[in-house]
Amino acid sequence: MVKAAKDVVPDPELVRKLSCLSSSALHLKGSSSASLSSLELTYITDFFLALAICNSVVVSSPSQPRHMVPEAQAPLKSLEEIKLMFQRLSFYSFSPPQIKGSPRSFTSKLFTRGKTSSFTFNTPPNNSTDGSDPALECSQDTCKLKTKVDLPDRRDREDSAAMSSGEDLENLMEIKADDDGVKQNLEGMGGDGESEEDIDDELLYEAESPDEAALVHAARAYHCTLRGRSAESLLVDLPGIGSLVVQLLHILPFDSNRKRMSVVVRHPVTGQVVVYTKGADSVIMDLAETQKGSEQAQEIYSHIREQTQKHLDTYAREGLRTLCIAKKVLEEEEYEVWLKRQLLAESSIENQEELLLDSAQRLETDLTLLGCTGIVDRLQEDVPETIEALQEAGIKVWILTGDKQETAINIANACKLLRSSDRLLSANCGSRDACGALLEELLSEVQHEEEREESSLDSTSSFILVIDGRTLEWALQEELKGSFLELSCKCKAVICCRSTPLQKSKVVQLIRDKIGVMTLAVGDGANDVSMIQVADVGIGISGQEGMQAVMSSDFAISRFKHLKKLLLVHGHWCYHRLANMILYFIYKNVMYVNLLFWYQFFCGYSGSVMINSWVLILFNLVFTSAPPLIYGILDQDTPADTLMKLPELYGASRTTKVYIPFMFWINMLDAFYQSLVCFFLPYFALAGSDAGTLSFGSPINTSALFIILLHQVIESNTLTWIHMLVLVLSAALYFGFVQLYSAFCVVCSHPTNLFGVETLQITQPLFYIICTLTTVAALLPRILFRVLFNSLHSSAPLRSAQRDEAAAERYRQRMKLWNLKHSGASSLQVHADNPGLEPIEDEVVS
Repeated sequence: MVKAAKDVVPDPELVRKLSCLSSSALHLKGSSSASLSSLELTYITDFFLALAICNSVVVSSPSQPRHMVPEAQAPLKSLEEIKLMFQRLSFYSFSPPQIKGSPRSFTSKLFTRGKTSSFTFNTPPNNSTDGSDPALECSQDTCKLKTKVDLPDRRDREDSAAMSSGEDLENLMEIKADDDGVKQNLEGMGGDGESEEDIDDELLYEAESPDEAALVHAARAYHCTLRGRSAESLLVDLPGIGSLVVQLLHILPFDSNRKRMSVVVRHPVTGQVVVYTKGADSVIMDLAETQKGSEQAQEIYSHIREQTQKHLDTYAREGLRTLCIAKKVLEEEEYEVWLKRQLLAESSIENQEELLLDSAQRLETDLTLLGCTGIVDRLQEDVPETIEALQEAGIKVWILTGDKQETAINIANACKLLRSSDRLLSANCGSRDACGALLEELLSEVQHEEEREESSLDSTSSFILVIDGRTLEWALQEELKGSFLELSCKCKAVICCRSTPLQKSKVVQLIRDKIGVMTLAVGDGANDVSMIQVADVGIGISGQEGMQAVMSSDFAISRFKHLKKLLLVHGHWCYHRLANMILYFIYKNVMYVNLLFWYQFFCGYSGSVMINSWVLILFNLVFTSAPPLIYGILDQDTPADTLMKLPELYGASRTTKVYIPFMFWINMLDAFYQSLVCFFLPYFALAGSDAGTLSFGSPINTSALFIILLHQVIESNTLTWIHMLVLVLSAALYFGFVQLYSAFCVVCSHPTNLFGVETLQITQPLFYIICTLTTVAALLPRILFRVLFNSLHSSAPLRSAQRDEAAAERYRQRMKLWNLKHSGASSLQVHADNPGLEPIEDEVVS
């Protein structure tokens, strides 16, 4: 059971084997079986040591923010004790001579340069590693190797991962990394070490990714504990030895081109320079050397490679994220040559990245494979429902991942992107010519299927394109780009696996530029930054993967499920608000400017105006500026619950079924009509009177203000107290300004401002009559149009939802009537008590 990220129950078989190292009854054995056991144990020990140190994890505790390694700290076991233990070990004949320039110590006899030695163990008298657990026992001469393999079923795999080291599947352990923290579920019984449990519980691991923390916790469960880190060294507990200070020489961080990371350390026991590397299996397996030495060692290593590849395939089919672990022991001369090249690359000003990449690649060759790991990247809650809703909204969802093809397909299955009726089109090619031929073949197959479905009027299935990173690199070349794009557009979705960050950004850029659609990229890690930046809209998910994606994104969310509301609700509202606000701004300016245009026919085209110059300047700037902004921020054409239930509404807006050119020209015609009414109705009302220019312009300007503000009220789908407050303040600000300006500014802007004109206007009933009639006459067509449009052109999803709700209500009433009728009450009594219910016959309502 898993109680927390550090509460791990390890596999008892591996604990038994590792406990053999700490047994005090070691003795020299020369049998073949003993040598095989010792070599296997060496691989396992190196495997867990690599898990503990090949990372950038920072160790801390509640009492100490960061655990540093003391410069002069000695191992918990004295060197003499370690020497007495390892002096009893036997060695392979292929062990090379000791390191030149390094001190001749007892430890150099165990782990020699370039190869791994073998050693065997005595058996305790009671054949038990701890004397208490019969499951942890060794045979008469050596630890048992052959164990029973128990693979977890599909249900257990949802919360687990697997790890293999060497040829044994008994070290199957499950690691779970999710956004809430890194958790491990290691099947089996716990080992010893209860005396250090309190100390171990105090350790806190802070990692750049949950995968690294999961691997460190896994090593800790097998008593290979990372206890401290500094810039020059690490403090690690090894089973049977105690705490040792590992000198840290170099860290080669993960690179998307290399797809691996390495640490160069001075081995705490042998004093050798060792490179531990972890990375993608497709890279590490190619870099792994062919084992040299005795025939037995070659046979063991060959079997390890076969079993590791078998485990990788198994984990990939289960949807796990796989990594391979390897090591390399360097000669002192070889390390010195590489160090000079590395220092030169680090100090170089020009082409530094290329030089560092070349230096790392020179070091990470001829590796010795140690094992592989599999980590479950469990889907967050509601991810399948979110993907399904996005597809219903008409959004094409692609998966761009660096995982293996089998893992990517399992993820697509888990998130409901891939259904049982969909057909997979796999594109895995070894050359550019083969890639071009395959793309043409797949394209013709898809086109043939579409023609068959059109002729038979039967849509059977959709196509899902699955393409790996190497094939994708060729498909993105200029010659094959067109075929790849055409094939992708005909598929329901595309899964790009084993893709690098650069390939992800190229795919997004290709879709954005060639198809001309809006692209949205969602990512949670540093590998997704380039893709997020290239897309039209970038969304970063904050979590255990770090904040790089969030810092590079346009929007940040904490969980993937929030993407549904962000797009379907806020995206729909934003599109609706922006479209209507732009229409409103254009309408407002067209309507107000036309008032001045109509006046030119009566002033001899002199360019003069009938409105006070200051009022003319402030009309758009102050009096009518806030209402459109509030309209563009708060308006909601459809409730959020309806948008979440009906993703089709997002698709209707996105495909311009609502916002079409027809609506634009309707608004322009309405603006011209309202300007005509607003100008000529006061003109005819004041014709033949002694009204001056400003007396004529005052009711026109006031009516225009009311028409523009009330027009927004008619168009708004949501009216809140904020809307009403802004509308009232806009009108009050207008009246307050013109009255104060007219009453106190005697010679301001003379002769366009005559003293007391506006004050006189508000005392005349004709002013209010003209403003009221003008406003009603100008807005009446808009009201009638809105009523007819909403009645005749309601959206199909909304009508369907209303019909479904009405049908459900009728069904509930009929069932209520049937229950009442068959519970002993007469039909007359039922209808007397429920006159709104419809009568039905005496049959069972299904």
